[in-house]
Amino acid sequence: MNLLPTLSTNPPAALLSAVAALSYAVLAWAHPRLTTAQTRGVLAIAWLLHLLVLASGLLEHPPRFGFAPALSVTAWLVLTVYLVETRLYPQMRARWTLAVLGTVAVLLALVFPGSPYPALRSSWLPLHWALGIASYGLIAAAVVHAWMMQRAEKSMRLGASADSTLPLLTLERLTFRFVAAGFALLSATLLAGWWFSGTLNHGWVWDHKTAFSVLSWLTMGILLVGRWRLGWRGRTAVRTLYVGAGFLLLGYVGSRFVLEVVLQRV
Repeated sequence: MNLLPTLSTNPPAALLSAVAALSYAVLAWAHPRLTTAQTRGVLAIAWLLHLLVLASGLLEHPPRFGFAPALSVTAWLVLTVYLVETRLYPQMRARWTLAVLGTVAVLLALVFPGSPYPALRSSWLPLHWALGIASYGLIAAAVVHAWMMQRAEKSMRLGASADSTLPLLTLERLTFRFVAAGFALLSATLLAGWWFSGTLNHGWVWDHKTAFSVLSWLTMGILLVGRWRLGWRGRTAVRTLYVGAGFLLLGYVGSRFVLEVVLQRV
């Protein structure tokens, strides 16, 4: 069984990926010595280069996609959310972590560029994919905010100053807003998948991707109901979010990883 990666065969895209990853790496290494304005500038450059990397992969003929590009898009969406939020909440601090995330995501997509899609079975399938990736991004943003909330709460218990000075209630409110938005988009993704399955496959297809996606949807729904009816917060809410996000990660990314890397199937 061959587990060796397949590097991108598009030299310009590979060079662009290397430059984008280097930009993120420079930010991760140098951010303690940079001013706030400089940090935002470097992050914005890396974000733009990352966007160009994603566009180059999707605009290839045929376009390529897979588990690593999906993770790369998700990381880019999380960084987009962060760039917007730092305008609203300048005291938010997660630059080093997100810079490392961006570096790993870009390099992973460079090593595993995904499978080519020479033809689509339906012109509406990109809508299903877009909804799914958007739900990945929003739920990933919720996970990042939950992590920052835990970090701030731990710092308060230890009597230390947290990197983020956002109030816990603000972080909690943002976390659940992203959970609710991600749940709504995941619901739309599953509905679109059900419709496409009925149109193209003459029935709902229960595979690993579908099963894990439904488990994630149920977990996120339970989390929102628990928050609304039972006032879930703190460790209970965060752990439930992590479980739901883990199921979602195993859905598309996990299934495609097994197909592309372990089984070597396109």
